[in-house]
Formats: sequence, structure tokens, C-alpha cells
Amino acid sequence: MTDLIYEKRNHIAIITMNRPEKRNSFSPQMIVQMGEAWQDFRDDDSLRVAILTGTGDQSFSSGADLKLLIPLLIGARKPETEWDKKIVTDRRSMDNALLRNFELYKPVISAVNGFALAGGTEILQATDIRIAAPHASFGLSEAKRGIVPAGGSLTRLQRQIPFAKAMEILLIGDPIPAEEAHRIGLINEIVPQEKLLERALEIAEKIAANGPLAVRKIKEALIRSNGKSLEEAYRIESECAMMAMLSEDAVEGPKAFIEKRKPNFTGKERFPSKPIRDKGKEKKLEAEDTHL
Repeated sequence: MTDLIYEKRNHIAIITMNRPEKRNSFSPQMIVQMGEAWQDFRDDDSLRVAILTGTGDQSFSSGADLKLLIPLLIGARKPETEWDKKIVTDRRSMDNALLRNFELYKPVISAVNGFALAGGTEILQATDIRIAAPHASFGLSEAKRGIVPAGGSLTRLQRQIPFAKAMEILLIGDPIPAEEAHRIGLINEIVPQEKLLERALEIAEKIAANGPLAVRKIKEALIRSNGKSLEEAYRIESECAMMAMLSEDAVEGPKAFIEKRKPNFTGKERFPSKPIRDKGKEKKLEAEDTHL
């Protein structure tokens, strides 16, 4: 049995953490497969939105497997399987799996089917829309184990919820119920367990029906402008908006509205941007793309 199930349904990808007997904890195999799934989702132009969930009705994910993954990462266990070796030889695999410093501008929905603890809450923070079953709970218990939640939480959490609540969750390590997670804005809504995937698919289908380039540029603008000065944030906003407004979809959308029909969006850029990687600087459009 594979530790991760990766499905494609039309424009929607469904990624399911599949170790219910181990509370869907992250094994080396799951980490490698999840990183590969995110890369495939990002690069497959037919896919527009993803759903992340777990198998069963008890656990979204309890985080890293304390017997398999953590000892491997700290050098207390030598690599034994092909998955172990991939983790050790490619340190980016952990970051890719947790969407940490991983460029992904397609939206991701999390359907939290049970408790999301430690790494389960870390990967949750990398998703864009979050729905949960009533019995779901959330928490970062790493400090209780003498380690830190460095899968993105030290950076993301304080940006997503009030600082004091972030510190409470990080320093105390106790889980919080779904109602509290919803109250502080960590999740979007709570739905019955039996309706969880149905609701996630409903949201995904609505997003997938929108202009895919516009959706990507909206997410890109929010991520890249986070923490920037207003001047820099407006520059990024204008750059992303320009690429969307000069696309084929920007012509098709209003035309379909006038003709009272469903738009046929392709997500194609008329003037594709090319990222320039220079000592960690933000990607920028090439000169010819900025002079229109």
C-alpha cells in the first residue's frame, strides 16, 4: 500500500495522506511522494486546484513519524530503504513536501478529516482554503518533544493568525479544537465529516471554473507582496495584474458574459514572464515584458 494517493479528476488534483494505521504520519515514503506530487501538480497545465486530505475519519496527519522520519533527519538512524536514501541525499524533499520555500501559485484546499498535529498543522498553513470536520483539532506539539516546528510554522503562523495566539500554540504545544481554530481564522469553515470531501470538491470546482491564470496571479501577488512595503507590494500587484489582463482569458471572460455563455478559459499568457533567479531576489519580468 502506498503512503500517498495522488489522483487527478479533470482540473482537480486530490492528494491523500494514506497511513491511517499510523495516524497518517509522515514517513520517508510519504514525504518523497508528496514532494513529487506537488511538483507534478505545479507543472501539469491541465490541473488548476488541489485538495489535500487524509485517509479515514480520525486523522488528517499527526506529523512526522517519530520512529522513522525524525531519527533519519537527525542522523540517529541510517538510511535503509530507497525512500530513506532520497530523503538523506535530497534535503529539498522535506521542503517540497511541506510547500516550504516551494513556488506554487495554484490554489490548494485542505480538507481536515481529523486531528492535524505537528506537521499536520504545518502543511495546513501552506494551503489556501481550509475546511475541517467538527472533531478536528490542531496543534504544534514539537516543543513538548524538545524540537521545533521548522516546517514553516515559525514563519507562517504569526502571519496568519494574531501574534499572541501563534505564540500560545507554539510555546505551549496543546491542541485546539476546530471551533477555536475557526474563531481565530486558522480555518475557513467547519462541515460535517460525511460532507467534508464533497464540500472541498464544491469549492475546488468553483475555483477551477474561474480563469486559471487570474487565479494563479491573485495567489502569486498575495504571496510575493506579503511583508513588503506598500510601494513594492503595489509594484508586484501591477505586474501580476498586467499578466492576467493581457491574457487570452481576459478577452474571453467578458465576451462570454456578453454572449451569455460559459467562458472557455485556457490560462494562456500572451506575454509569458520568465523568472530571474539572482541571489534570492523576487522573480521579475524581462525588460521587454515591462514595456508595453
